[in-house]
Amino acid sequence: MKMSIGVDLHKTQFTVCCLSEDRKVQESGIYPTNERGYRAFTDKMFHWSEQGYESAVAVESTGNTRHFCNQVIKTGAMITIVNTMKFKVVNESVKKTDRHDARTLAEFLEKDMLPESVLCSQESEDIRRLLKSRSVLVKALVSLKNQVHGLLLGYGIETKRGQLQSKKERQRIQDGLADQGNAARAVKPLLDTIDKISSQVKELEDVLSDIVREDKDIALLKTIPGVGLITAATVRAYTDDINRYESAKKYAAHAGLAPWVQNSNKTIHHGHITKRGPSALRTAFVQIVMGMLRLKNKTNGYWIIQKYQIMKEHKGTGKSIIAMARKINTIVYAILKHGRPFDPSKMEPDPKYLEMSKAAKLYVLAI
Repeated sequence: MKMSIGVDLHKTQFTVCCLSEDRKVQESGIYPTNERGYRAFTDKMFHWSEQGYESAVAVESTGNTRHFCNQVIKTGAMITIVNTMKFKVVNESVKKTDRHDARTLAEFLEKDMLPESVLCSQESEDIRRLLKSRSVLVKALVSLKNQVHGLLLGYGIETKRGQLQSKKERQRIQDGLADQGNAARAVKPLLDTIDKISSQVKELEDVLSDIVREDKDIALLKTIPGVGLITAATVRAYTDDINRYESAKKYAAHAGLAPWVQNSNKTIHHGHITKRGPSALRTAFVQIVMGMLRLKNKTNGYWIIQKYQIMKEHKGTGKSIIAMARKINTIVYAILKHGRPFDPSKMEPDPKYLEMSKAAKLYVLAI
């Protein structure tokens, strides 16, 4: 016998609806999201197992879904994590209650009609949390530095953009304000906070470096010119398992770098990129592009750079960077899929492509 269990999970409580094979409600209730509530729910599932039921649980993907799954998986039940982007029945329901939502999940689970979302590994989750904490601190640093630049400018002291990056330079600025009175009092707390947050960012980076020290995927990604620890760790964490994606196009769709496509009858529309999927992964690909563009001495002969420069002339910088990020996405897919490091020899431009580009330029000049 099968028991289909729908769970409407929230921050402080979760509502449960259990349907048997004849679609009759066997159990429903509300449990707190604490140790007592989880124990009561798992005890109930163990009770059904003893009665001969094979339990399956459906829960929507939220912030505490992983913790919920870690508690329920001990019972041996099959867990389906629902992709909320593709399952709109709950959100668009005219009867929006926790009990009704839980029953809807149970009914669709019983019919095996739920769009699933894959939960990443615990290692990837740990890396994501570290990267998120670092991102919060870095944003705070940028805000503080902007405030210092503004305060100093108000006192007639002009500073350069990257002048506050160095601790030695920050100390030199603070020493130079010793005879400025109020200026020194206003700036000193901000500079001290910048020093403290900078050291915390460095500590997080050291922890991240220790965690991924033996990670093969990150080692492969760092062979790409312009890719450092943070970018490689971001791609690794939000890709998780490259074998989940059947092709580079599917991987690009996961990153939100695939274009909108709307085909109906004889009407065909192709729009901008979807921007679906992890924004951090999409940003990481753009950062790889920027890293390659900065390393001109090393990457200037790459076909991907030459294609970017040609496209930039008539499409603009923004669209060209995104187009290049899509190509980087394909390169990263191949590196991770085949487990081989970045090969600069494959970046050599095709002679036929160079001839065509040269002919196109001469044609434009002739016009």
